[in-house]
Amino acid sequence: MGVTRLKRKDRRNKARANNRVARIKQLLLTPVIKNVDMDELRVQFGEAPKNKVETAEAPAAQKEEAAAE
Repeated sequence: MGVTRLKRKDRRNKARANNRVARIKQLLLTPVIKNVDMDELRVQFGEAPKNKVETAEAPAAQKEEAAAE
C-alpha cells in the first residue's frame, strides 16, 4: 500500500514554522547601543539643577537682584 503525501500541506506547515522562528528571532534581537558622550550631552542641554531647593531659590534671588537695581 502506497503512502500519499500531502505536498501543499507540508509546504504550508514548513512555511508556518519558518515564519514563527523568524518572528521569534526578530523579537529577541538586541538593539545596538552606541557609546554616548555624557559631557557633550551636558553641554548641549545645559547642566541640570542639583536639587529642587536650588531651583526654587534661583528665581527669588533674581527678583531680589532686579529690585535692588
